[in-house]
Amino acid sequence: MSERWTPDSWRARPVKQVPDYPDAKALADVEAQLATFPPLVFAGEARNLKRALARVAAGEAFLLQGGDCAESFAEHGANNIRDYFRVFLQMAIVLTYAGALPVVKIGRVAGQFAKPRSSPIETIDGVELPSYRGDIVNDIAFTAQARTPDPRRQIEAYRQSAATLNLLRAFAKGGYASVDNVHQWMLESVKDSPQSKRYMDLADRISEALDFMRACGLNFAVDSSLGTTDFYTSHEALLLGYEQAFTRVDSTSGGYYATSGHMIWIGDRTRQLDHGHVEYFRGIKNPIGLKCGPSLKPDELLRLIDVLNPDNDPGRLTLINRFGFGQDRRSSAATHSRRAARRPGGGVVVRSDAWQHHLLEQRLQDPSVRPDLVGGEVVLLHPRGGGQLCRRRASGDDRAGRHRVHRRRARHHP
Repeated sequence: MSERWTPDSWRARPVKQVPDYPDAKALADVEAQLATFPPLVFAGEARNLKRALARVAAGEAFLLQGGDCAESFAEHGANNIRDYFRVFLQMAIVLTYAGALPVVKIGRVAGQFAKPRSSPIETIDGVELPSYRGDIVNDIAFTAQARTPDPRRQIEAYRQSAATLNLLRAFAKGGYASVDNVHQWMLESVKDSPQSKRYMDLADRISEALDFMRACGLNFAVDSSLGTTDFYTSHEALLLGYEQAFTRVDSTSGGYYATSGHMIWIGDRTRQLDHGHVEYFRGIKNPIGLKCGPSLKPDELLRLIDVLNPDNDPGRLTLINRFGFGQDRRSSAATHSRRAARRPGGGVVVRSDAWQHHLLEQRLQDPSVRPDLVGGEVVLLHPRGGGQLCRRRASGDDRAGRHRVHRRRARHHP
């Protein structure tokens, strides 16, 4: 791929997972309107994330990433965002305290609205309608009107993403994320569980350490590293027209950045080398992800790495292994992705994405799995021990969390 890249050069290539919009002019008008909107994130923030991921690749930090399978217009609310954020804070403080390493926090949020589908058509009782592709495309209700792709939903997705980001930034920088609040991050859903006691014991130890630091003269109001945190957003970039609308030139570096999120990734169904998604991703300067599934061949993976990260830029590329429960260590592609992370100068992060909501319907052997408490997936890569992969799950709030889990199962593609 030596030809010149532009933000719209992807349009000359085949593109998979494209909704069938009935009105092409309406779609073009929406994309033109979105191109006039302010960016959701800034190039400098994306560069900061890339530097943080470079530390993960070097074994100097943990990566913690998670969120819903797909965000919903109906479930958008301040309490849901707050509870989602404090799950991250809980997990990050535990990892930081136990591992003595900083934690890079990336939410699958403020943009994760589109869903890839194995079939463009869904059939119920003999009735065929377009598949539900996420709230940014159509509605989950099984009616012809609801399932018709509507480009105006992209504007609603932008506005919800902006509101979510505004609140997340306030939580991250406005004092809520201070380690002084470690006891306040407990969720109602786990207050009476064995996990609650373990967390509170750890919180007590952290508080004791903080009291000692205060006695030594440390001022939390002055040391922002203890009073605030960096929180980044990510999503799967399925709708390339939407992404192109938010592809902007950075005034300081002259490079193109996708400003719809700090990190975006290519899905397992759209990673073809000669297709539009790879073409678009190769030109933006954000840190990016590549979903790696069982069908990915080792030589194809290496070619994708060469195209997406030709300069071996540390922190630029994260390989997201998704092979299903119990398959991470058996898959040839998984083995090669971990070897790719150790290539000289590669700087690639390898992340496990084995836990998905639909897999939790199975009765797994792991006794720690609690499907009724799982409100989102969180995956991390342990930077020591030769790339040992670890898995953790994030809990949602009690009734609302269970409702979201079951609703996500209903929405999940077959």
